[in-house]
Order: sequence, then C-alpha cells, then structure tokens
Amino acid sequence: MKLSIIIPAYNEEKTIMAVVEKVLLVKLPLEKEIILVDDCSRDGTLKVMKALARNHQAISFFHHEVNKGKGASIITGLSHASGDIILIQDADLEYNPNDYSTLLSPLLSGKADVVYGSRFLGKNYKLLGHGRIMLPLHYIGNRALTLITNLLFGSNITDMETCYKVLRRSILKKFTLRAKRFDFEPEITAKILKNGYNILEVPITFKPRSFEEGKKITWRDGLRAGAYLLKYRFFD
Repeated sequence: MKLSIIIPAYNEEKTIMAVVEKVLLVKLPLEKEIILVDDCSRDGTLKVMKALARNHQAISFFHHEVNKGKGASIITGLSHASGDIILIQDADLEYNPNDYSTLLSPLLSGKADVVYGSRFLGKNYKLLGHGRIMLPLHYIGNRALTLITNLLFGSNITDMETCYKVLRRSILKKFTLRAKRFDFEPEITAKILKNGYNILEVPITFKPRSFEEGKKITWRDGLRAGAYLLKYRFFD
C-alpha cells in the first residue's frame, strides 16, 4: 500500500525544505511518495523543490507557469498521484507531519475511508492577550464555516477548513474537483458528504503563523468559502 503526500506551495522558500525533511523522517508502515507542486512562486521555492527531487527518489515536483491557486495545485498533484491513500500537507510549518500515524491509523485499520485532522478537538485556544494562539478572525471564521457545513450537510465535524484531509484515492475518482484557490476545502468536503461518506476526525497539533510570517488566507476567502458551501450543497 502506498501513501501519496501532496504539498502545494506558493512563495514558501523559507519553510518548504523543513516541511519535506519532516515528512521524510516520518516512519510509516506503507510506502511514501511526495508530490511537490510549485504554483509559480516568485521566490526560490522551485529551486528548493528541484534540489529535493534530485536528492530523494520518492520526491517528484511539478510547476505552474502562471499562478493558479492552492486548489489548482492540489488537483495537479492528484493527477500524478499513484498512492492508495491521499494526504494533503501545507508547505508552511503550521501542521506537523508527526501526526501522520494518528491520521492514517483509522484508514489502515479499516475504521474509516476519510479522516480529517481537527485543530479544535480537545483544544481551548486563547484568542486575546499574551500567549494568543490563533488570530481571532481566523478562529471565528473557521468555526462559522464548520457550523454552516454541519447545517447544510447534516454532518458533525469540528474543522472543515483543516489542511489535513486524508482519504482513499478510490473515493476521489468518484467526483470531479474544480476548485482553483482556497475553495478546495469546502468543495472536497461538500462532495465527500454528498456522496454519503462519513468524516472521522482525529486531534492534531497546530502552530499557526501570522500574515507577517507568510499566512495568505484572508476574510475574503472565508466569505467565498461560505458561498461555495451553498453552491455545492445544491449544485454540482
């Protein structure tokens, strides 16, 4: 059995090397392939990807000549994935690959076909003052979008917007993904739920970064995500 780890990246020169090294170090009871997708970065991200691919047989990389967005990068990665299980990994250091065993365990044991890594299960985030963990607007936005998801699809998840979405490739073959940018999260979640699959959540570690550190998603993306949830509930 093989795991395909898709890592989309846009201007992540400072972190992509560290993320891939962490992924390579994770010990798993299945073969790994790492698919890097550069979304027309303006920094040295592509150069780092090329070096990683030269030094590691399990790594391949692909490059967009124009910036298309995170969703389009994931779809590019999916088109080249050969694994039985697909895992999405962000190119920053917010998510920890040491959580892979927790994420994969329900799939390998046959208890689930789709697993989401929840940033909120068992967590009490401090949103204001010294020691604040997550930007308040991002926290509120994530919780609101998850609530909308649950209301629209009758689900009971805690973190729709999580990067850590892990599922069998056979499921992905059953529907067409069209998302180009950050609408990937609501689209894939909507189509998983509309096709009758349950999402099992497991707790993960999370270290959010600020806009100064390179975070890209904004409140506008949150508004678009809400609109896409409505769209995919009743259309497509």
